[in-house]
Amino acid sequence: MPDTGAQDRHVHSRTATIPVRTRPLEARNGDHGPIATPDVADAEPDQPRAANPELTVLMPCLNEAETVTACVRKAVGFLADHCIDGEVVVADNGSTDGSQWLAADAGARVVSVAEPGYGSALLGGIVAARGQYVIMGDADDSYDFSALTPFVSRLRAGADLVMGNRFTGGIKPGAMPALHRYLGNPVLSFIGRLFFRIKVRDFHCGLRGFRRDSALSLGLQTSGMEFASEMVVRATLAGQHVEEVPTTLSPDGRSRPPHLRSWRDGWRHLRFLLLFSPRWLFLIPGAALLALGLVIGTAVLPAPLTVGGITYDVNTLAVACALVVIGFQAVLCAVFTQVHGRAEGFLPEDPKVSRLLRVWSLERGLWVGGLLACVGAAGLATAFARWHSVRFGALDFETSLRLVLPAVTALIGSCQMILGTFFLAVLGIRQAPRLVLADPPRGGRAPAQAAQPGTSQPDQTQLTPERDFSREQNDLWERQA
Repeated sequence: MPDTGAQDRHVHSRTATIPVRTRPLEARNGDHGPIATPDVADAEPDQPRAANPELTVLMPCLNEAETVTACVRKAVGFLADHCIDGEVVVADNGSTDGSQWLAADAGARVVSVAEPGYGSALLGGIVAARGQYVIMGDADDSYDFSALTPFVSRLRAGADLVMGNRFTGGIKPGAMPALHRYLGNPVLSFIGRLFFRIKVRDFHCGLRGFRRDSALSLGLQTSGMEFASEMVVRATLAGQHVEEVPTTLSPDGRSRPPHLRSWRDGWRHLRFLLLFSPRWLFLIPGAALLALGLVIGTAVLPAPLTVGGITYDVNTLAVACALVVIGFQAVLCAVFTQVHGRAEGFLPEDPKVSRLLRVWSLERGLWVGGLLACVGAAGLATAFARWHSVRFGALDFETSLRLVLPAVTALIGSCQMILGTFFLAVLGIRQAPRLVLADPPRGGRAPAQAAQPGTSQPDQTQLTPERDFSREQNDLWERQA
């Protein structure tokens, strides 16, 4: 890396490139836990800048030498034209075409992010940003960084996240492939609105603004293109104020193919949406299969059912039993996922699941599972008795299966219920702090205080949770004891 520190550089127009290692940031919001941030190398300037600017314009960059200069200059010009105290940060993700130097010469502060991926670059840039607000956009010149006023206005008005909407703002000819415009973006955005009840119409717009502290509190962690969906979903689950403004998408200025891979990245977006919505991944499909299996099974269990000249018999009953088993297992998975997600802090509390867990217990689950086991065992015993009555000879196929299939299904359900209830009890185990004895202060025992009339002298020994002290301190106290 060449030494550029000897050159005279303006605060917002040029920057030196002296890498300084930064420590991963830990920020908490309730139970969200620490934020896993990539290692970044920050380019420190030669002259002092404002410690807390209002706005950071952030651009992820990977080999954008053809367009990064124009993007940075537009952003710098926007800050100057609107008298906004801000900075332009380019989060470089390992460019080999000199994008870093071009960005620095155009007026950006370059932050090198070692971990590869679109999400990693953005998260590293967010951590390194100094602004109260951050507006991020791709460095391929497909977004106009001189037209950021709607985003700034909404952020100043109190929004936590302001999304751009390319479908209302306009998509210029050649700016978006037909596959993305008419299938990928509309379908994935619809799924996001359906799963999470979000009013955002364009989930994957690359131009968006947000409060830096609000974004850091979300515990964002995906490293790929699905970072765009993660930000919207987590902000909604956290109850943040999300708004949307029109923005225009233009054809990018690159001569090389884009980094986006349509089917691979589309699947990664869909996978993320499914994993963060146990209701639609497990509960609704499982409940539908369970109900359908029960209805069909009840209809064909007594005798064959003929509808429109088609007869449904024991084969249909076998399918119905399979639907019941699969559906019940999916419902259990929904409960497991909700409990685990709430404990880990990446899913909000579901009132229905909370009410269920308040009335449900391990003992109740064992009772229900035991009852199902008794029903299944009784059915199999009856079937065995019928087989014994014919001296273990041939049985009527249709009659015997109408007894055996429901009995086996009940036994499977009993195992699912018992094992699932035990697993829920395991998920509910929390590690309690171990209490240790704390020695009195050094220098001798504290002078005893006169007891007030009618009260007893307090004990000088204190019970202190172990988690309030370091392991080394506890070991020292135990040796002294």
